[in-house]
Amino acid sequence: MKAPSEPACTELPTAKRRGPVSHAVSRVARLHRNAAGKVLKKVGLYPGQEFVMMYLWEAGPARQSEIIKAVGLDPSTVTVMLQRLEQAGHVLRRPDPEDRRAVLVEATDASCGLLTEVELAWGELEEQTLAGLGEGDRAELVRLLGRVEANLCGEGVER
Repeated sequence: MKAPSEPACTELPTAKRRGPVSHAVSRVARLHRNAAGKVLKKVGLYPGQEFVMMYLWEAGPARQSEIIKAVGLDPSTVTVMLQRLEQAGHVLRRPDPEDRRAVLVEATDASCGLLTEVELAWGELEEQTLAGLGEGDRAELVRLLGRVEANLCGEGVER
């Protein structure tokens, strides 16, 4: 029997050996979300809520189903986000006059001040995330992540 202080396995996990990029992306995504949570907390938002607000500021009033599709999150998660945003006075929800079964969501006038705060928070997050990378590296990273995103969206090379 091995001593309690020794690792259970001496080799890297198969997932890490066979998917080093996926492993790195997963770690970076988790750390980025945590960092986003810290900067967004300063403006009174939770991670993901800024995407809902950005969509509403840009698109104007939208059905809740459109918002769910636009932000790519689970409907129950978006519902909770909208409830919190409504309680904070950032959005208003009402029945859609064209379809009473649907809910229209719109950013309130009071939320407009939040726009600048979100932009500043994202700027802070960007600088923290990319510290030490030059403009060329940043552009290349954006290009490569765009390719990865396209692959994950099914727009990649035929298999």
